[in-house]
Amino acid sequence: MFDIGFAELLLIAVVGLLVIGPERLPGAIRTGSAWLNRLRRGFNELKHEVQRELHNDAVMEELRKTSESVRKETERWRDDLTGSGDGRAPEDIAETERAQAPAEPFADPGAESTATAPAEASPGPPTPTDAAARDDGDRR
Repeated sequence: MFDIGFAELLLIAVVGLLVIGPERLPGAIRTGSAWLNRLRRGFNELKHEVQRELHNDAVMEELRKTSESVRKETERWRDDLTGSGDGRAPEDIAETERAQAPAEPFADPGAESTATAPAEASPGPPTPTDAAARDDGDRR
């Protein structure tokens, strides 16, 4: 951290022993290390708080960008749904298209009709008499 070698530490210990004295030196070392630890914790807390704020700013900027892209995409979809962006609502466009559509589709007169009568297309659910007739047929 401070790039202090063994010789410097030895010099500081000798000066501390001469100035403070052998009785109070251990207490002074404890007090000095406690203050140094508090100072380190304070700097670490400050560093972490700044990192959190920077991260929060980055997250908020990312959210702004995402919000803007979603808004643009929504506008693009709205324009696609409303046609060429003429400002009409989709319901108005659908109503106009229904009014312009022909009543019956054009059919080839020589082609066989694919439409079937509703009774032929779906006979409906089986009735109890149908089930009984089928059972009688299976027993014979």
